[in-house]
Amino acid sequence: MFKTIALVVAAAIAVVLIYAATRPDTFRVERAIGIKAPPEKIFPLIADFHNWGEWSPWEKLDPAMKRTHSGAASGKGAAYAWDGNNDVGAGRMEITAVTAPTQLAIHLDFARPFESHNVAEFTLQSQGDATNVNWAMRGPSPYLAKVMGLFCNMDKMIGKDFETGLANIKAVAEK
Repeated sequence: MFKTIALVVAAAIAVVLIYAATRPDTFRVERAIGIKAPPEKIFPLIADFHNWGEWSPWEKLDPAMKRTHSGAASGKGAAYAWDGNNDVGAGRMEITAVTAPTQLAIHLDFARPFESHNVAEFTLQSQGDATNVNWAMRGPSPYLAKVMGLFCNMDKMIGKDFETGLANIKAVAEK
């Protein structure tokens, strides 16, 4: 009986591990919101890391978080590093491409809780008296992330933070 149970458990684990190997090698999380403000008012909130405290969903999770700004004051070359509790982890981001006031790309390096290297992109598209703001993050999905992805949905986890951040940007920009 014990051998049968052990074989069934081993077979189930093998199926999960094999299935994980078939998952995509990259991921993408994306959310958008309409904001009743011009791109010129919204863009500085994103392109200057000093302004992220007003809207970032992670800034308030650890009031004692250590923050370091370096490089350019804003725009291309601006960098921001953080080291905080388990809710925010540690990492660094740098703005790598800017087309003001419509596009911004950020290279994101997470050191903790898991090491990863991703790209975040913001796109602002004017639509009459409003602006559609799109926030996306993409990156590689190594094997361990594929296995974890079978049990927790990264799009839902990170997507909720993006939704909160975009709602915060909307509140600040529409003041």
